[in-house]
Amino acid sequence: MEIIHPAKVMECDICGRKFTDVIQCAAGHYICESCGENPGLAIIRSVCTRTKSKDPIEIVISMMDSPAILMHEENHHFAVAASLAAAYKNCGGNINLREVLGEIIRRASYLPKDVCVETGSCGAGVSAGIFYSVLAGTKVLSVDEWGEGNRLVAQALMEIGKIGGPRCCKRSTFTAIKVAAEHAEEYFGVKMDLPEIIHCKYAKLNRECLGTRCPYFSV
Repeated sequence: MEIIHPAKVMECDICGRKFTDVIQCAAGHYICESCGENPGLAIIRSVCTRTKSKDPIEIVISMMDSPAILMHEENHHFAVAASLAAAYKNCGGNINLREVLGEIIRRASYLPKDVCVETGSCGAGVSAGIFYSVLAGTKVLSVDEWGEGNRLVAQALMEIGKIGGPRCCKRSTFTAIKVAAEHAEEYFGVKMDLPEIIHCKYAKLNRECLGTRCPYFSV
C-alpha cells in the first residue's frame, strides 16, 4: 500500500540514492523509479553497496542468485563491472563506490541487449573494459589508458571465445571477472580475492550448458 504526502527527500531502500518524491510505502519504505523499473539492476546496486566481500566472483554470485537476474540477459553487462568495483573498494581501492556504480550503469546501458550475437563481442568482456576505463579515467585522447583498456577487453574476449558456444551469460561473466581481477592487480596494484576453482551451480537452469566442456561445470 502506498501513501501520498508532501514532497520530501527520501533514500531509496535498494540503491541508497536520495530523491525528492511524494509517494512512499505505508510501512515507510521507498524505492526510486529506476530501481522499480529494473529489479535486476536494483539487486546489483543493493549487493554492491552492502557487501563486505573482497571476492568479485562471490559478489556476482550473490547477484545472480536473485530471481530478478535471469539465466541469460543484459543485466550481466552491469554485473561484471559492478562486482569488480565493489570488490576493488573492499580490497582498499580508493574510489567513491556509489559514483563509480552510477558511471558503470550509464556506460553499460549503451550495450544492446543482444550485443554478443549482433557484434561478436560478448557484453561481459566489454563490461570488464568499462570497469577499467572508469577507474583509469580513460579519455578519448588518453594514450596508455586507451591502449590498456583495449588490451583488457581483447584478453577477456579471447578467453571467452576459447571456450566456444553456445552462449552462456554465467560462463562469460565468470571468465571476464577473472581476467579483469588479475589485470587490476597488475595495473592498479589492488589484489582481489579469487577462488582457486570457480564452481557454477546454474547448469540445471541452462538447457544449452556445455557440461564438462565448461571450465566451471560442477555436478
